[in-house]
Amino acid sequence: MKRSAMLFGLLLGGPLLLSPLLAPVPAAAQAPPALTYAQPLGPEAVNRVQDRLRQAGAYSGRVDGIWGPDSQTALERYQQRNGLQVTGQLNQATATVLGLNPADLVGGPPGPAPAASAETLSEAVVRNVQGRLRSLGFYRSGVDGIWGPTTQAAIEQFQQGRGLQPNGQLTPATAAAMGLDPNNLAAPAR
Repeated sequence: MKRSAMLFGLLLGGPLLLSPLLAPVPAAAQAPPALTYAQPLGPEAVNRVQDRLRQAGAYSGRVDGIWGPDSQTALERYQQRNGLQVTGQLNQATATVLGLNPADLVGGPPGPAPAASAETLSEAVVRNVQGRLRSLGFYRSGVDGIWGPTTQAAIEQFQQGRGLQPNGQLTPATAAAMGLDPNNLAAPAR
């Protein structure tokens, strides 16, 4: 699993995503792999974490609600500076030292929402999505407002890189992860 594709999460109980941690062990001494539980954070929670990391002097990037390599490195740097176990994940100990309440960061489960279909997206919305994907480094073609295979492939790559289901559809979760308002896809990115 690529480092940039790792899920950012909190170690909490409840219905969460499972991710095995595999370590090379001799076959004779091999025990079942340990499991960690990760709850992806929404853009507002990521904003709060990025802001706290910035206040602590560990993060100099933009507070944009998108967890990327700079945020990951800042979290690891913060953990190391503060004598915490350097896990690269926002666990309860790290959240507490940052002055954040883990329960406040993880919202309730989102209700199912439909994906936007290519047939229902206006040219302005497609331009906005293409521009956002381009600014995030996932789209290299012209911002033309036409939903085609290149745009769909960029959405899939973005989804895969953010630990989302890579289906090429512009779901509310995908739009939010891109920093777009799922209720107003034509609005500028946050």
